[in-house]
Amino acid sequence: MSAEPSPRRGIPAATVARLPVYLRALTALVTAGTDTVSSEELADAAGVRSAKLRKDLSHLGSYGVRGVGYDVVRLQDEIERELGLRHDFALAIIGMGNLGHALAAYSGFATRGFAVKWLVDEDPEVVGRSFAGISVINFADLARERTDSMIGVIATPPAAAQSVADRLVDMGVRSILNFAPAVLVVPEGVEVRKVDLATELQILAFHQQHPRLASADGMHASERATKREETA
Repeated sequence: MSAEPSPRRGIPAATVARLPVYLRALTALVTAGTDTVSSEELADAAGVRSAKLRKDLSHLGSYGVRGVGYDVVRLQDEIERELGLRHDFALAIIGMGNLGHALAAYSGFATRGFAVKWLVDEDPEVVGRSFAGISVINFADLARERTDSMIGVIATPPAAAQSVADRLVDMGVRSILNFAPAVLVVPEGVEVRKVDLATELQILAFHQQHPRLASADGMHASERATKREETA
């Protein structure tokens, strides 16, 4: 059993983790009306080295044009297609504490093609209340929904996270974003991404106390983050 993301179609997991970063940079370029971009310019915007970017994009079959660079719109389309963003995905946020409330109100999901459709809690005093225009339901109601495009977002206390993950898996959910500080055990075929805010703050605290170590490897911040995922 594994909670780590697996490579798709031979694309390394570390490359998959960087594709959203490239997509964000490309989206900004499209908004600015930029038609083409060199690998150096795109790498700088994404916070990685140009050689790494070129190698990542080669896994998509994108090599750019010598002396011209990459077609911004075309590359954006290729990455969106590889990430599966041509489909509509609906988020089910489980756990309506402070974090759940904040996630429900976060507008950034919608701008990236993810709609918060369900808010879930088992507390009778919370079920039926409305947050960000969405009425809170319980798991029994969620189980009646289609799960083919559902992504479960766990925002519960750590003690409840595994139970929530088990119920999502039993419903047929195959993608889970876990904000709870807990390690989840899931079957093969279920992808889990962990977001541990406290851990990230602790890492920042370390680097603030040891600034020479933080910059000694010469990596961009995003490359260090990816390396942590590769070695976790």
